[in-house]
Amino acid sequence: MANEVIGLPRGRSLTRDDLDQMPDDGHRYELIDGILIVSPAPRRVHQRAIGNAYIALRSTCPGELEVFLAPFDVVLSEDTVVQPDVLVTRRTDTTERDLPVAPLLAIEVLSPSTRAYDLLLKKDRLQRAGCQHYWVVDPEVPAITAWVLRDGAYVEAAGASGDQEFRVTEPYPISLVPSALIND
Repeated sequence: MANEVIGLPRGRSLTRDDLDQMPDDGHRYELIDGILIVSPAPRRVHQRAIGNAYIALRSTCPGELEVFLAPFDVVLSEDTVVQPDVLVTRRTDTTERDLPVAPLLAIEVLSPSTRAYDLLLKKDRLQRAGCQHYWVVDPEVPAITAWVLRDGAYVEAAGASGDQEFRVTEPYPISLVPSALIND
């Protein structure tokens, strides 16, 4: 026990096994390169945006794909496990426990406590893992920005704000209005 602080090992990077020991306390626990990232429970507007995005994506999702809400582990490596707010993946890629490969689409809804993490670290790790599509919803504007993976790097593919229509054809056709994502 001398090598542990608050139940966590010292002197080494954390792993997926360590992540499994985290309490079910309303926080989101993720790993980036063996470093524990703890996020508080999201605000109401954040939850509304996630829920509305999920409903819209699920209503048009082709049968071979599936839409998930966080928390659902995406295992990018033994020391990098993330939980996108919403994700789309092939049904055949999931296990009962997690998604052991990069999703086709990862969506993050920005919040003050996770903004930099979502736009920098998480985006970078998903890009490196081969996630084909990464979208960010900013409920403060409101806006949606979509990136697509081209030659190993994300390039901006679409964007909309306010009452503008956000329309993409990949990973499947969908149309969203940013302002509608934050309204009840």
